[in-house]
Amino acid sequence: MKEKYHFIAIGGIGMSGLAKYLLENGYEVSGSDINDSKYIDKLRDLGARVFIGHSEDNLPEDCIVVASTAIKENNPEMQKARRLGLKVYHRSDVLAKLSQMGKFFLGYSGTHGKTTTSGLSAYVLEKAGLEPSYVVGGIIPDIGTNAHSQNGKFFCAELDESDGTIVKYSPDIVVVNNLEADHLDFYKNGLDSIIETFDKFISALKPDVKVLINNDCNGTVRLSGRDFITFGLNDADYTAKNIEYNEDYTTFDILFNGKFLSDMKICLKGVHNVYNSLAVFASLHQAGVDIESIKPHFATFTGMGRRFQKVCEFNGISVYDDYAHHPTEIKATLSSAKSFKNRNVIAVFQPHRYSRLSNLWNDFLNAFEGVNRVVVTDVYAASETPIEGINSERFVEELSKKYSAEYISGDMKEVAKTLFKELKSGDIVIGLGAGTITNLGKELLELSREIINAGK
Repeated sequence: MKEKYHFIAIGGIGMSGLAKYLLENGYEVSGSDINDSKYIDKLRDLGARVFIGHSEDNLPEDCIVVASTAIKENNPEMQKARRLGLKVYHRSDVLAKLSQMGKFFLGYSGTHGKTTTSGLSAYVLEKAGLEPSYVVGGIIPDIGTNAHSQNGKFFCAELDESDGTIVKYSPDIVVVNNLEADHLDFYKNGLDSIIETFDKFISALKPDVKVLINNDCNGTVRLSGRDFITFGLNDADYTAKNIEYNEDYTTFDILFNGKFLSDMKICLKGVHNVYNSLAVFASLHQAGVDIESIKPHFATFTGMGRRFQKVCEFNGISVYDDYAHHPTEIKATLSSAKSFKNRNVIAVFQPHRYSRLSNLWNDFLNAFEGVNRVVVTDVYAASETPIEGINSERFVEELSKKYSAEYISGDMKEVAKTLFKELKSGDIVIGLGAGTITNLGKELLELSREIINAGK
């Protein structure tokens, strides 16, 4: 008889993907979350029993409990699990188990780009008819899901480094996109601690595992433990050359060991997506995939959900949503906005966690080049307690010395109301952050509809 799983906070993008994969493999799944969501609806359709609100009554007495790092020991379901002596798995334990089901495991990691690279890998394999299995950290465009179990050879997954659990995985091919200081609440010594964790992860891999690293990143080139396969724009095993950026697409050539291997066309914006596409292409080439079968599908990949995603358009105003919550990610996203010629670009930034804003304060202050205006909302705490002197008002005071910036307080509905009054046709609005900023487009669109209805 297969094990039963109960997910505490089942509705998140990562947890819901794991639950979906288990359901597709015949496991019994239940779970709870504070709010209902479209992800939960899909799980119910597959047979999951989901409760809204956390209560010890939700927890079966004969299950394995799955929780993320965010779940505290005072959660009533966690308390009951401890009382009953049930197994409690971190979500990384479940992903590690799924990756050991006999597939060829492609793991995508790094401070930035792991959702895009894992999603792109799954997408091109799917479109090439290779029936991959995957669990990734976002909704894959055109496919409409973040996880799926299929009969093909490959299993693609995003490997999260934020809490050190990356050491639990054992892929057949690993991509390390880049390494920078982040998650400084966990990595107390910044980049040094992150590199130490990745060295530990890499040194434990089987000898025949291929590890691909970005040769243009100061962090990844510090890794040790084996001979790496490199990718980049300059001196690397796989290089992107003759890059041409157009408003609707980017083209480049891929060289392998200095010799032409393939041309490439992508519709993703920004140099960071040249790196992302090159990394995926190189990993699949190393995995033995026929490059001609996958190459056409890079051009139809429109980006993962919440990665420079156009969420609405009204009155000549376009609104984009992006998960960027680290200075490097923000710079990369805003570099993509350069393709908007003669448009007024407004970045709306919701700082994510007091600790991140504090630790990367100066980096954030220099992250908003290329936009006409920056709007900063209240900090999204993500369960953290405030830090004295670390707030959006003070941040905007310093930010205003370099950019046109303003602070708008209140929830996202209030932010949208204030911003809406100032928008005009031709404006581009880009929401940046990992919290409730994702609702900005919905709130702005609703305000435009209210005006239309009022005029009838």
